[in-house]
Amino acid sequence: MCQPMLARLHQLRPDAVIDLLAPKWVLPLAARMPEVSEAIESPFGHGELRLGDRWRLGRTLAREGYAQAIVLPNTLKSALVPFFAGIPLRAGYVGESRYGLINLAHKLDKAAPPPMVERYLALAGKPGDLLPEPPQTRLRVSGENLARVLVQLCLQPPSDAHPVAVLCPGAEFGPAKRWPAEYYAELAMKLRAAGFTVWLMGSQADQSVAQAILEASPGCAIDLTGRTDLASAIDLIGGAHVVVSNDSGLMHIAAALDRPLVALFGSSSPKHTPPRTGKARVQYLAIECSPCFERVCPLGHFRCMRELGPSHVFGETLAAAGRAG
Repeated sequence: MCQPMLARLHQLRPDAVIDLLAPKWVLPLAARMPEVSEAIESPFGHGELRLGDRWRLGRTLAREGYAQAIVLPNTLKSALVPFFAGIPLRAGYVGESRYGLINLAHKLDKAAPPPMVERYLALAGKPGDLLPEPPQTRLRVSGENLARVLVQLCLQPPSDAHPVAVLCPGAEFGPAKRWPAEYYAELAMKLRAAGFTVWLMGSQADQSVAQAILEASPGCAIDLTGRTDLASAIDLIGGAHVVVSNDSGLMHIAAALDRPLVALFGSSSPKHTPPRTGKARVQYLAIECSPCFERVCPLGHFRCMRELGPSHVFGETLAAAGRAG
């Protein structure tokens, strides 16, 4: 979701060299963004202050002579390294008493917060600038790495004769964003019967839900959760004929790869974090209590996902893949 901002920076400053400081797990994604020159590991875990280490990293980055830093998170800790690096212009949103650490301060309308892409896009310019249409962005894929991963995982290459449907049943934020495992299992059975090879993709944290899907749909899916790094996941999704995903990071990756996509929203909002591709078929019931943005359904009924049935999603998946009827 920050990639359109990076593309906008290149539009405004064609000669700019953009480096990205990010956690280790993000680096493979950054490496696939053509706008990024170098991806630098941030060694700090969530919530860790480690003030001395942040100072030392800042002084190391100071040698690069950066002209500007754009700080995406709203925490005080995230603004410390650019300040310690002596970067003269430090843009970001006001938050957590960051005055001085941020000296090009943008203000967020909390009563009507913009979608995340627009929120980040604004940081490429000055506060109050009119926002352009977000530039379309795409991730690069590696055919060489894809070929290696297919052999490593004993997978048949996707082709028109052997179409692949990727199912992404996880969502790190919490269960309220996850379509039920038994629905994914029924979808896997329907897709297998329709001639698709079904891959389940996600992180190690998604292995339990993948196992539940496999047990409810024996022989209908191949479990790849926890078996790929992020770079390989990008390449595998890039070859898929269709992707079905909860509102998650893999949904946005599928969109950035311009894959036919069925995006399932329940507790979150497609207005806030929409998949940025014309090939997405967003499924969102917009019942009276959603979006609640809660980790667990606060009312206990989970209607926002429960009422989004597998037969309907199967039809949308066939349509997205161009195989309806």
